[in-house]
Amino acid sequence: MSGLSVKHLLGIKYITKEDIELIFQTADNFKQVINRPIKKVPSLRDITIANLFFENSTRTKLSFELAEKRLSADVINFSASASSVTKGETLLDTVNNILAMKVDMVVMRHPLPGAGQFLSRNINAVIVNAGDGTHEHPTQGLLDAYSIREKYGEVAGKKVVIVGDILHSRVALSNIFALQKLGAEVRVCGPATLIPKHVESLGVKYEPNLIKALEWCDVANMLRIQLERQDVQYFPTLREYSLQYGLNKQLLDTLSKKITIMHPGPINRGVEITSDVADSEQAIILPQVENGVAVRMAVIYLLAGKIE
Repeated sequence: MSGLSVKHLLGIKYITKEDIELIFQTADNFKQVINRPIKKVPSLRDITIANLFFENSTRTKLSFELAEKRLSADVINFSASASSVTKGETLLDTVNNILAMKVDMVVMRHPLPGAGQFLSRNINAVIVNAGDGTHEHPTQGLLDAYSIREKYGEVAGKKVVIVGDILHSRVALSNIFALQKLGAEVRVCGPATLIPKHVESLGVKYEPNLIKALEWCDVANMLRIQLERQDVQYFPTLREYSLQYGLNKQLLDTLSKKITIMHPGPINRGVEITSDVADSEQAIILPQVENGVAVRMAVIYLLAGKIE
């Protein structure tokens, strides 16, 4: 396979298993690059990328920016809170004005699902979805699957449980699509109020009991409770949530096997996961962050080949 089957990365739903495998193979090479004394390659020296973040972000924004600079691209950053958006300018006008400065690629995070699809139909630039509302976060799904592949050698056949706020999580949906396309079995676990009604139509089973879910899985991906997206109360208190669905070292040590712990961050320590679990040898949270740079370098590099 010589390149990706898509011009944009709008979601894992829209790419193939072969696309994912090509991204992983490319990321393998870039992971070697970022661990060399000279962590930079000249691959995208003539490419300009705009990072448009209409929502706050620390880790994803920095990871994309670092990936772009490691590839020698020119990078401009945009934050909605300090822009003309606050004066009433539309998304399309904002982006078209940025593209008039000869930008080739747009990395965009937006609070509304489908914002990336809308932009891809109305502008002439490559689009990378860095998270759109509660829809998808494709590069997080890719880096999570890549981290499982790195840990076990392959994703096929692995059992992965995603625990927590599935209802509001764009990470969960991208993880489900990516892991299933690579042959993993996926279950979700959490309060029934935080599980989408038709989640089983995605081919995943719902397990309400955390201990049973952990005994079943090889990998537990512990999601953050997204209080900022919750317009009603989905569980009585954070303490009750933590008692029912929080993971602590005592519980981890009672399991009949050693499982791998993941978390997309930022961590609410003491809520969905305790510090002694987050910092334990079973957690691969920091390798996930490192892999995020390599995977985003691979995505940007491969999509740059689609620039007209």
